Amino acid sequence: MKYLIVFAVVLVGIWFWRNNRRAELRDKSAPRPGATALPEPTEIVACAVCAVHLPRAEALPGGQGVYCSDAHRRQAEG
Repeated sequence: MKYLIVFAVVLVGIWFWRNNRRAELRDKSAPRPGATALPEPTEIVACAVCAVHLPRAEALPGGQGVYCSDAHRRQAEG
């Protein structure tokens, strides 16, 4: 009878340990409430004159492509 009680206590201990372990793994994989999403990627373009790479939002559009500065736009378009 003594061994049956010890066996039951060990089984209950293992059961509690496994449930806590599963809960920890579930919590780690869930996104945090305060976490922010990553920003959208920025499209990168090359200047038609000097081939420097810059974000499209900062590039100056022209008739023959995009440029890194107004001087390069004037130089390429005459």
